[in-house]
Amino acid sequence: MAKKKKQQKQQQAQQQSAKSEALTLKDQLNGDVLEKLKLAKKDLVAKEQAAQDEREAKLAFERKQREKNKSFEELLNEYGDKGAKFNS
Repeated sequence: MAKKKKQQKQQQAQQQSAKSEALTLKDQLNGDVLEKLKLAKKDLVAKEQAAQDEREAKLAFERKQREKNKSFEELLNEYGDKGAKFNS
């Protein structure tokens, strides 16, 4: 039983030291440095979003161009007899 108590005390000590180490990194960071990191993260997210929007717009434009440049035969094969309201 003495071994179990020693092991439990060691584990508790390790957990407490791990918690204190985790807190020290945050404590060591200056407020200015933390703000710069947050600002850099926000800028990066905004750039990624803008790039994603640009890619989506480019793909939509390319789809429209392909649709616009289809021949009559391609359109007929694709849509076929779907124009039923024009049939008698």
